[in-house]
Amino acid sequence: MAGPLAGLRGVELAGIGPAPFAAMMLSDLGAEILRIEAPFAREPSVTIPRDKDVTLRGRPAITLDLKSEADRDYLLDLCENADFLIEGFRPGVMERLGVGPEDVAAINPRLVFGRMTGWGQTGPMAQRAGHDIDYIALGGALYPLGEAEGPPPPPLNLVGDNGGGGLLLAYGILAACVEARGSGRGQVVDAAIVDGTASLMAPFFGMLSAGMWSLDRHANMIDGAAPWYRAYRTADGGFIAVGAIETKFYRTLLELMGLDPAELPDQFDREQWPVLEDAFATAFAGRTRQEWADILTPHDTCVAPVLRLDEMADDPHLAARGTVVRRNGMAQPAPSPRFSRTCADLPGEAEAPEALLARWGVAARGGGN
Repeated sequence: MAGPLAGLRGVELAGIGPAPFAAMMLSDLGAEILRIEAPFAREPSVTIPRDKDVTLRGRPAITLDLKSEADRDYLLDLCENADFLIEGFRPGVMERLGVGPEDVAAINPRLVFGRMTGWGQTGPMAQRAGHDIDYIALGGALYPLGEAEGPPPPPLNLVGDNGGGGLLLAYGILAACVEARGSGRGQVVDAAIVDGTASLMAPFFGMLSAGMWSLDRHANMIDGAAPWYRAYRTADGGFIAVGAIETKFYRTLLELMGLDPAELPDQFDREQWPVLEDAFATAFAGRTRQEWADILTPHDTCVAPVLRLDEMADDPHLAARGTVVRRNGMAQPAPSPRFSRTCADLPGEAEAPEALLARWGVAARGGGN
């Protein structure tokens, strides 16, 4: 296995959203992970076909029924050979099945038990169902989004499931694995999306305390209120993103757009922001997205074209870095971050689970996927 996590072994209990995203991030960097599938189909509305689900890449899978004593014992055998486990059930489920943290620690005291939930293992909401939009609502990230008068729109599942959830879990597992190498003892990682979302909001807590952040929606420099920090529609129906906060970048932007600063209000005069917005909107509507990209992106204007998913692989910068790659005709993000020595390559097709089990010294059992 390539990558800085080569040699690290993990067991992943199949779930949706943040748990498989965390496993993908660890697997992409070289961790060897066996995915355990349940012997039943999940609800179609939340299930991507396995051959299309990018978050499952590179990981072999077997099927186990954890309501079966024999299969539970087999999971414990797997844990004996692993460094970490990932599970995303509601609090208490693993304990009721007989494969909770204490059960696993009895056979492998150095294993890190990674738990992924929305609300956390404790608290009044711990047993309640929820999804990304609910967790980021309580975690403070949803309210600031959107226009002043409308309801806040969900920012896909980027802030909660991925950023405040999956990445938080991967980070916690790695921290606990590093500690376990010195202490010889594993521990439980309680990764809650609501906690991770609150962590992502740290800069805004600071700005609020400093009097630099308004609690009103669409009233701050970086929430879409400022005319020089938002997206504009172009002549071809595309969009261009503008982030010219600093004065020097703003001046360069005006010059290249053909706008005379002497005819416009001051950049930071909030009362006149609607005037600036109209000027920008009119100017950007006069050229296509690509024309504006050709004019503005070669200079320090803090401007970029707003790309669709199907356009990213062909963007010159992303193509030069290999940020988006194709496998079997399907575009997907390359592993990140990048390393100068222990390079992490895009995982190949998942090997047969029997090969992984042989390396772990565990006899094959259960159905392979």
